[in-house]
Amino acid sequence: MTRLTDALDAWLPSALERAKAIKPEPRVEHVGTVLTVGDGIATVAGLPDLRAEELLRFGSGVLGMALMLDADRIGCVLFGDDSGIAAGDRVHGTGAVVSVPVGDALLGRIVDPVGRPLDDGPPVAAERFDPVEREAPAIVDRDLVAEPLQTGLMVLDSMFTIGRGQRELIIGDRSTGKTTIAVDTIINQRASDVISVYVSIGQKSSATRQVVEAVRRHGTFERCIFVVAAADSAAGLQWIAPFTGMTIAEYFRDRGADVLVVIDDLTKHAAVHREIALLLREPPGREAYPGDVFYLHARLLERAAKLGARSGGGSITALPIAETQADNLTAYIPTNLISITDGQIVLDTKFFYEGQKPAVDVGRSVSRVGGKAQPAALRAVSASLRLDYAQFLELEVFTRFGAMVDERTRRIIERGRRIRSILQQGPYAPWPLTFEVALLLGIASGALDAVPLEAMDGFKAELRPWLAARLPAVIERIDGGADLADADRTALVAAVTELAAKHTPAAAAGGSP
Repeated sequence: MTRLTDALDAWLPSALERAKAIKPEPRVEHVGTVLTVGDGIATVAGLPDLRAEELLRFGSGVLGMALMLDADRIGCVLFGDDSGIAAGDRVHGTGAVVSVPVGDALLGRIVDPVGRPLDDGPPVAAERFDPVEREAPAIVDRDLVAEPLQTGLMVLDSMFTIGRGQRELIIGDRSTGKTTIAVDTIINQRASDVISVYVSIGQKSSATRQVVEAVRRHGTFERCIFVVAAADSAAGLQWIAPFTGMTIAEYFRDRGADVLVVIDDLTKHAAVHREIALLLREPPGREAYPGDVFYLHARLLERAAKLGARSGGGSITALPIAETQADNLTAYIPTNLISITDGQIVLDTKFFYEGQKPAVDVGRSVSRVGGKAQPAALRAVSASLRLDYAQFLELEVFTRFGAMVDERTRRIIERGRRIRSILQQGPYAPWPLTFEVALLLGIASGALDAVPLEAMDGFKAELRPWLAARLPAVIERIDGGADLADADRTALVAAVTELAAKHTPAAAAGGSP
């Protein structure tokens, strides 16, 4: 007892001193009450000063965002499990909008839409926190889209060039290679200074893991950022995922960098938006989507642009992905996205199952930037490619009926088949610019006319090391963006012709080519 008394005597004066040092001050705390909760949605009352898209904190520690502000209730989407929230619980307004970490520390990381790591790494050391919702650059701050973003895919680089700062939609039915085209584009940036941001919305974890591993094996993983909202994530996380990706990209763009943002996919994002809107009792419109679904994606994709020199000169190139049903491009979400973007790459199910990969429908695809951003060397050899290929596809239809064709038509069809052959390309193996130019020169000069179709794959496999061994200076100039000089054209045609001669039937039989 004596020891306890001594301890109290020693502690009491210091405690009194600390109590005297405390200066009570009034503090305003915004507290509301949960009315209903379920399916990742909560309705709240009692926060009259709450702002739209303000962050809320529930008693269980789960965060949410105010999406709907009515006179008597607030509709909130949750960023976590709602099992620990019940009607009558207290909810606090934070006074802050939803923000995410940005900075160089995100490079090479896999995070969720609020910046929490998903790769078993340490927490992200953010340089700062930026709001997920930001205004798009003003018209006066933008510049013309004139610099190419090489995809490494012959069919796109030669006919549907994508420029830095462009928004190009990739659209097609399920399992037609949409994600593969986007991943090939990310992988091809290993030869450029472009930073890549891949946003996964509602995808299976196995599919997202495939993308990550493909980039890790074939690309520059340390210059990529993955924002993942899996299919089992809260609806709120899936809803903010593309906005998070854009905010992260804007940090690098504002420092003068070029950024590629892949959004996979906006069809699932629209479905999540519809689900949230219906749960919040918003009036449904066409196909049960709320009336603001167009504005939702328009304000997102308008943030992708090329900035002028006065604004830093950076750019964000957006490759949103959309899924169709039965190749129907006239559905609500596809038509919305087509009208927002600067062109679309349409993938066709029939081409895919016939083995034409990438399964791009040349007739329905378009790039509204086109040749303005195409490398000079590629533009010089691909001007008539799309017209020649379209003419071949039209003529080929008649040959299927066994109709007799004249010699000129037969030559057009044979050349068209070789064009189709050089457009075929395996996944995760993008081609350098000089390789694409050499193949197109081989078609235009007639050097590939004598190569049998069954030998084209072998010819393409040998062409890259063949050119590297014979024309390293030409490769360096063309890959560096130089025009196609007459001497370079002559040297490339000669190299392609020499290799093609080794793949002709005469060479295969052991005779002279």
